[in-house]
Amino acid sequence: METRSIGSSVSSGWLSVLDFPLPTGVEKEEARMEFAGQTAIITGAARGFGRAITRRLAQGGARVVAADINLPGAEETAALVKKEGGEALPVHTDVASAASVDNMIKTALTHCGNRVDILVNNAAIWTLVPTEELSEADWDRMVNVNMKGVFLCCRAVIPVMKRQGRGHIVNIASIAARNGGTFAGIHYVASKGGVLAMTKKLAKELGQYGIVVNGVNPGSSQTEMMVGWPEEILQAIIKNTPLGRMAQPEDIADTVAFLASDAARFVHGETVEVNGGILCD
Repeated sequence: METRSIGSSVSSGWLSVLDFPLPTGVEKEEARMEFAGQTAIITGAARGFGRAITRRLAQGGARVVAADINLPGAEETAALVKKEGGEALPVHTDVASAASVDNMIKTALTHCGNRVDILVNNAAIWTLVPTEELSEADWDRMVNVNMKGVFLCCRAVIPVMKRQGRGHIVNIASIAARNGGTFAGIHYVASKGGVLAMTKKLAKELGQYGIVVNGVNPGSSQTEMMVGWPEEILQAIIKNTPLGRMAQPEDIADTVAFLASDAARFVHGETVEVNGGILCD
């Protein structure tokens, strides 16, 4: 199988080139049937999890909308998808803005078959600030992107999926919502806890319309967000993970692909832990 890079090494050496196999030949044709004819919107698609998820769904045959506030990054993701033979549309989107989210949905409908089959709410920001030093503005920005953004995207896509009589929504939360976030501020932990709660509420509300809703809780992961972390902290995380490594973006992408597929048609209202066993009791 062929491999392609989705990242680059950094001077610290811990963030290696993120290579993962892409299907070729018969395997590629079989994979492309997975989401053939479907349209998928992925927020936060400019890098990290979002880029890997976008590529993975495109490899499965989906027309992908790479949505991000970082338009050049979204364009790079779309270019990668097209280079690999897929269909991709980059869209500038601020998930904290209702008008921007509505434009994202409108653009997807106009250019991608007048349907949205899959929504992946991945866009998020992260900071580590002691609670007593956290400003109200920082709290509001975090909650607006990480939690309100999920609400706005779901609110905008639900009428489309109801009209279709089907759809998949996958929300990306965080291990921080489960363990209190050793390396995350209270505003991040609260926002991701809200995503977990919304996932269950949406599942209860939307199942009757054929809309399947699930979540993913990534553990510590080798993404650009962790570049610059002290080596001793990174090694401590790896040591405390039973599988002996951090997650890579494709680990999350493969889980999302499962939850967005018909293979998960009776998995509903669940949040899948993808953390290498770090929460094993």
